[in-house]
Amino acid sequence: MKKYLPHLQTLPSVAVVILNWNGRNFLQQFLPSVLASTYTNLRVIVADNASTDDSVQFVQQTFPSVEILTSNENYGFAKGYNFFLQQVKADYYVLLNSDVEVTTKWIEPIIELMEADKSIAACQPKILSFHQKDTFEYAGASGGWIDALGYPFSRGRVFDVLEKDTGQYNDAVEIFWASGAALFIRAEQFHAMKGFDEFFFAHQEEIDLCWRLQRSGYKVFVCPQSVVHHVGGGTLPTGSSQKVFLNFRNNLVMICKNLPWSQLWWKLPLRVGLDAVSAWKELLSGKSIYFFAVIKAHFAFTGWVFGPKQTATGTYPRLKTVYKGSVVWQYFIQKKKIFSEIVKAV
Repeated sequence: MKKYLPHLQTLPSVAVVILNWNGRNFLQQFLPSVLASTYTNLRVIVADNASTDDSVQFVQQTFPSVEILTSNENYGFAKGYNFFLQQVKADYYVLLNSDVEVTTKWIEPIIELMEADKSIAACQPKILSFHQKDTFEYAGASGGWIDALGYPFSRGRVFDVLEKDTGQYNDAVEIFWASGAALFIRAEQFHAMKGFDEFFFAHQEEIDLCWRLQRSGYKVFVCPQSVVHHVGGGTLPTGSSQKVFLNFRNNLVMICKNLPWSQLWWKLPLRVGLDAVSAWKELLSGKSIYFFAVIKAHFAFTGWVFGPKQTATGTYPRLKTVYKGSVVWQYFIQKKKIFSEIVKAV
């Protein structure tokens, strides 16, 4: 087995920060795996987002080596991490969902990769399903891509189709976005970017952050030599109206922030039109909650356009991890369901 980081005299400090909201059961189940990590210069922190269960007391009593930070209100994912990470000093942050089981040597290969290339600002492990260990998990799989219209997909996950992991995406390569379920990021760059855009609250804020990092000249990677298993849907279950609302609203905000006007003027109306098609399709299938969540998202996006906002700065680089076509067209019209069919020879 490969020994990681033998060349370093001093290991960089790593802080694993688990944002928690009423997740006592997840902490009980998965914190032991985090504490079994073999990386030595490590802090494990539970950042509690004003839970109303006994999460904090449970961690204090059961895992005394775990540090605890608390807030007086639920700030959500984006503002929550911004708030708590202001209080954490480390070389690297690992933003880890409470419903993730890690392997013992999950930290070393990523830190080795990022230490070898200082231009890598963020990285994710390979994320497999906790319930189906041989299958990629929805939130990130083996690294995120995006298409020309701003639709995110992953190596191993396109829309709702999840591939079996047969080693087909085991290469450590540049990606467009790293999953917020297990996000390694240099602390210096996180703060330089002013963290997440707090308007997002939750969902796709990590894609926006990765986009901004790349616009500032940094790279984002996946390191599949590190493996974790994710339950998924622990806070907002798949298909909930709030999840639909946040995903549609935040995706429009993200492309509006990060695309140049030369592209935005025609891509944004097209995206709004495709959203409408999706909403009407679900309404005709009897899913009125989905329909109204999309309408609500569009109104909220309009409010963002005319309200105060966090702006994005930097260049508009041509990124090889942006699929130049439409993943919607390939998936729904061409019936191509897996990443390697859509993105050839990558």
